[in-house]
Amino acid sequence: MKISPQWLRDFVDVTVDDRQLAEDLTAVGIAVEGISGNGENTVFEMEIGTNRPDAMNHYGVAREAAAIYDLPLKAILPRLPARAGSAAFKLRPDQKQAPKDKAPSPRGSHGTREVVTSREHEAGAPAVPLPIEIQAAKLCPRFTGRILRGVSIRPSAEKIARRISLMDSRPINNAVDASNYTLLEMGKPTHAYDLDLLAGGRIIVRLAEEGERLKTLDGVERKLTTEDLVIADAKRPVGLAGIMGGFDTMITDKTRNILIESAWFDPATVRKMSRRHGLHTDASHRFERGADFESTILSCDRVAGLILESGGGELIGDAVDVIAMRIDQPPIMLQLKEVERILGERLPGEEVVRVLEHLGFELGVARGNAAEFRVQIPSWRLDVAREIDLVEEIARIHGYDKFRNTLPAYVGSVVELPEAAKDGKLRSSLLGLGYDEAVSLSFISKQDAEKFSSANPLELENPISEEASVMRTSLAPGMLDMLAYNLNRGTNDVRLFETGAIWEASGTTAVELKRVCLGATGSAIAPGVNQPGRALSFFDVKGDVETLLGQFDRDTLNFDTNTAAHYHPGRSARALMDGSTVAQFGQVHPEVAASRKLKQDVFLAEIDLERLYLHGLREVRYEPPAKYPAVERDFSFVFDDTVSFAMIHAAVIGLGVKELRGLGPVEIFRGGAIASGSYSILLRATFQSFDRTLRDDEIAGWTNAIVKALQALGGRLRAQ
Repeated sequence: MKISPQWLRDFVDVTVDDRQLAEDLTAVGIAVEGISGNGENTVFEMEIGTNRPDAMNHYGVAREAAAIYDLPLKAILPRLPARAGSAAFKLRPDQKQAPKDKAPSPRGSHGTREVVTSREHEAGAPAVPLPIEIQAAKLCPRFTGRILRGVSIRPSAEKIARRISLMDSRPINNAVDASNYTLLEMGKPTHAYDLDLLAGGRIIVRLAEEGERLKTLDGVERKLTTEDLVIADAKRPVGLAGIMGGFDTMITDKTRNILIESAWFDPATVRKMSRRHGLHTDASHRFERGADFESTILSCDRVAGLILESGGGELIGDAVDVIAMRIDQPPIMLQLKEVERILGERLPGEEVVRVLEHLGFELGVARGNAAEFRVQIPSWRLDVAREIDLVEEIARIHGYDKFRNTLPAYVGSVVELPEAAKDGKLRSSLLGLGYDEAVSLSFISKQDAEKFSSANPLELENPISEEASVMRTSLAPGMLDMLAYNLNRGTNDVRLFETGAIWEASGTTAVELKRVCLGATGSAIAPGVNQPGRALSFFDVKGDVETLLGQFDRDTLNFDTNTAAHYHPGRSARALMDGSTVAQFGQVHPEVAASRKLKQDVFLAEIDLERLYLHGLREVRYEPPAKYPAVERDFSFVFDDTVSFAMIHAAVIGLGVKELRGLGPVEIFRGGAIASGSYSILLRATFQSFDRTLRDDEIAGWTNAIVKALQALGGRLRAQ
């Protein structure tokens, strides 16, 4: 979001320049990511945490500045016409004037329909200017309204329009701009209705009827469900609560009479409605995170004052403030000894009081003990719920840099994590192979979860976006995104690895599994004056995987072609260690590469660390070279394509010839005199003994055994 430092100075007399102000705000956690413009047009680009909706406005940031510099914070004072005996109508549950209809509700699933209305008031009180009825008290515990009559709709004053424009909003007219200005100033969403277009001259806050429709301000007609909370008049919905007002009651040039609304809506309900209708607004962004329950009257008055100041008109009656249910935060006990224990340094009680009172907390001495406080939480700080939260507030405003760099006292010994040695070996091997470590998001889209894994994904209650709506079931999507990021910026030779967790739903529980993913693209050998270049191939990745798996003890390591659908069917393989699948790797399927706009061949390798770590690390042992000569023998065979080298290798090793030091392919040939569906392979076997020179009859016997084993596989010995 954007913040104007000049606007902040309306509320606190900051003497430092804008750049220093930005640095000081960032130091306390109200991060300024960038500064643009100059003079009155200077703008801070802010990064405000989702748990701090109180700071998503100018007054909230000004409060932080007042605490930093120990300066007074000026109040927001709406300019309204003076009225004798003027006071807001307040209807609260403890007045016992709000009847509750206990009949089953036709809407929603709350069991009973709670109705709180503003029509009932104490005898002798003036008539309420606007009937307001809350039928869903749990979802809208407070609704405040004000009425203006005889207003002229015109462009806003230059100062208002300029400030709104500076925040990347478009000035519309003085009534709409007053609502937007108040949102930017104090963070409270409000809405203005054309009063003459409200049927029955009344407001009802209720759940929508199934199939009801509402055309919102963006011109889209939306089909509502019984889970949608709406603002309605006597006949129809006129607003989607906490998200957007209705098109049919919007302010136009013909508007003369206005209803100003300021309410408090349940964050979870607003969040679900916003997702269901695909409608994220500045208002829903605030309500989803928790608005200030006590600011409804002030925000109504602020909007009314701005409209009257620019468009004239008359303020009718008092604010109608309907409180169906209180939302009060219990006080928190704060002990100075606990502050010292956590921060490692004693802070004077006066400093603790100064910091917290500047931030709006109210402190009272608890039980006559000057070292213990009873702290009342302000209504705008819904993120503060425990004593440790108060300690954090004290530390950040006092200044983290003011604490000495000391380590806490520790008694005991360092305990190494169970798999630390294996993690370290794997990481050092990957770095040695030329891979760089990378980290991607733990969230992926539901489509990627289905494409890259057969596991059931865990869906997030409040996702960042549709592209990050489930916990990742594979590291492959994140790796492909990181490779694409590099390729799109001209880095064509990339080798990355990521070690992390994936999550799968298993019944009613979640399972967390450890994986490592390799991603590679570009050149295996860079071209130079002394050698030609060579592109990365499947066999380069296979060699890297074999190197990694070679760090672990096993009896057998085999490969087959049974890989996942996101791999190229002819350029991928699966690794089985002692019969258990530990890895799959190969080139990414062309369709997957095309869908992600990858410009060149990309290779992946996914290793299951849960299964790999069942094997211990291989102990490296020194073996001196043999003093006796080695003997090599070549075998030329023709095999069907169904016979793999793994089968050939297993057949020969299975003979148990302990003097056999190696068996490998020298040449493979297809075509010519070799029939289709077959291939010719030249194998080379190496024999050597550590304690004697081998005899010809021994070698001949082993050679004959190898020939018979290969013939048993269907091989045909070629004439030499």
